[in-house]
Amino acid sequence: MANLFQRIIFISAASAVIGLSGCATTPPPIKAVYHINDSVNAVAVMRNVGNHLDVDPSVKIVVVAHAQGVDFLMNDGKDKGGTPYNARVEALKARGVQFDVCEITLKSRKLTKSQFIPEATYVPSGVAEIAKLQAREGYSYVKP
Repeated sequence: MANLFQRIIFISAASAVIGLSGCATTPPPIKAVYHINDSVNAVAVMRNVGNHLDVDPSVKIVVVAHAQGVDFLMNDGKDKGGTPYNARVEALKARGVQFDVCEITLKSRKLTKSQFIPEATYVPSGVAEIAKLQAREGYSYVKP
């Protein structure tokens, strides 16, 4: 009887140690989807994304643009001061940020993909993409 009791104690202790060793693993990276639907916020979005990467370089970020928010990803996109957005977008893309453009917006505004910088990628619907990233892929929603 004592031998059986000792085995149960040993197995319980071993299970606890194995379980605790799993706690020491690195958590998966945080994933965030930034939503932009007007070009006025483009500078703020890119600043926020850069700051986010500065404090957490492992974060996975997708910026989803639709409506007027796609304007900063166009070939001639410039901020209020006349500074082109493309250099900031290129720098963030080099840090792993994905920039998605809504194809419904392209259709409704009669825009073509050739009007956008090469760093832009395309999704059928910006809003649907945001919902998918949140519900299916565990992204946190950020709207600066």
